[in-house]
Amino acid sequence: MQITFSAAALPKSGAIIVPLFDDGKKTEAFTGLDDKTEGALSRAVKESEFKAKKGKVLEIVSPSGIANARIILIGAGAPKTFGPLDAEAVGGAGIMRVLAGRDKTALFALAGFSAAKIDAGELAARIAYGARMRAYRFDKYRTKQERDEKPALTKIAVHTPASSAKTAYGRHDKIGDGVFVTRDLVSEPANVLYPDSFAKRCQKLSALGVKVKVLGVTEMKKLGMGALLGVGQGSARPSKLVAMEWMGGKKGEAPVAFVGKGVTFDTGGISLKPPKGMEDMKWDMGGAGAVTGAIAALAGRKAKANVVGIVGLVENMPDGNAQRPGDVVTSMSGQTIEVLNTDAEGRLVLADALWWAQETYKAKTVVDLATLTGAIIISLAHEFGGMFTKDDALAKKLSAAGEATGDLLWRMPLTKTHDEMIKSDIADMQNISSGPGGGSSTAAAFLARFIKEGVSWAHLDIAGMAWNPKGKPTVPKGGSGYGVRLLDEFVRANHE
Repeated sequence: MQITFSAAALPKSGAIIVPLFDDGKKTEAFTGLDDKTEGALSRAVKESEFKAKKGKVLEIVSPSGIANARIILIGAGAPKTFGPLDAEAVGGAGIMRVLAGRDKTALFALAGFSAAKIDAGELAARIAYGARMRAYRFDKYRTKQERDEKPALTKIAVHTPASSAKTAYGRHDKIGDGVFVTRDLVSEPANVLYPDSFAKRCQKLSALGVKVKVLGVTEMKKLGMGALLGVGQGSARPSKLVAMEWMGGKKGEAPVAFVGKGVTFDTGGISLKPPKGMEDMKWDMGGAGAVTGAIAALAGRKAKANVVGIVGLVENMPDGNAQRPGDVVTSMSGQTIEVLNTDAEGRLVLADALWWAQETYKAKTVVDLATLTGAIIISLAHEFGGMFTKDDALAKKLSAAGEATGDLLWRMPLTKTHDEMIKSDIADMQNISSGPGGGSSTAAAFLARFIKEGVSWAHLDIAGMAWNPKGKPTVPKGGSGYGVRLLDEFVRANHE
């Protein structure tokens, strides 16, 4: 998708998107188009009682004066509260309407559209970013689409008097690249994306200056990663552990570590899941996908920070060699785990990945992301990622990053009681709770046992966020890319 910025004259054809606030004031772009169309816009607004409330849309097709155009008025809500994420939503809402038609070009007419809380150049950049995010499609396996199903849009132009818009968009564009990396990974079917092929996708980041290390089964056995390897032993696809290093900060400074669960397909293993909905388990690698996309974003924009992304990649299958309920495995940390449920496998993968991250990189700040529990969806639906941490300062930083980017987090409880619920009769711990309830918190308590003293750590359960079931203004239905912007903003605000 080509995106350009200019102050050129308005076109005489194509889709023209005009955002308006609900204060009744008309922008220069609106009045200019209204004059060209002999008052068609004013008449349409009056007759439809269009109030420009947030998310409202009014379309005027082929008005006199510019008969080959389609003018789309987008409600932006109140100007006093309008901020960067609102600008992105305007861009997404506008492009949603354009994609429903056959226009090859779309132009956002922003002359006179301004808000006190956001600089004009940044406003234009955010609108463009929102448009790009909503225009994403994953169509690579569709071979028989009807003409009206195929997108015609190839170019988005932003008409703005702000000369800084193009520069402001540059950083967002690179972050968008990272989001698309994650969306692509999450959308791939499991016969295409499995541990080895995922690792190869990670290796492509070397083109951005990322140093990539891949550990195979032999290396992980030598390290004692019995927890991770136990999950993958029932699969014909060998497990992998990948580290992606972006060292853009001070030489020798310990990196921030992001660790992702990468279960490329989760049948549940011997504790087999019900057939209905199992196809969705192709995105059980959403945490690893988010970490990979975040590293791509940080490298793409040349972040001045040291960050390492670590992903544990396994496939959880139920063959004759698969892990059984009741098995006891030894993690890299030396702690033993009684595996009572083979479908509580993500925490086993993370246990060894987290320990390896601390041992290898001496990381003092560690954040893991995982589509870990269905319980978090019961608690938070598809609106928030669940955040578990005992570090109040880290919680505030992550929450602020979520608020700034729209990748929202909600802090959940993590207490001594939750830790006591995973005590085992025969091992150091068991991988599920001894009683009903608290599934997400007990999973977090399990992970906490693999965090060294003095390390600032947070666990983000993104089971309800990695896949978007309905579609939002800047996120089409499917892989959301959740977590990429969150991690990028966390690094930008605290480690650069």
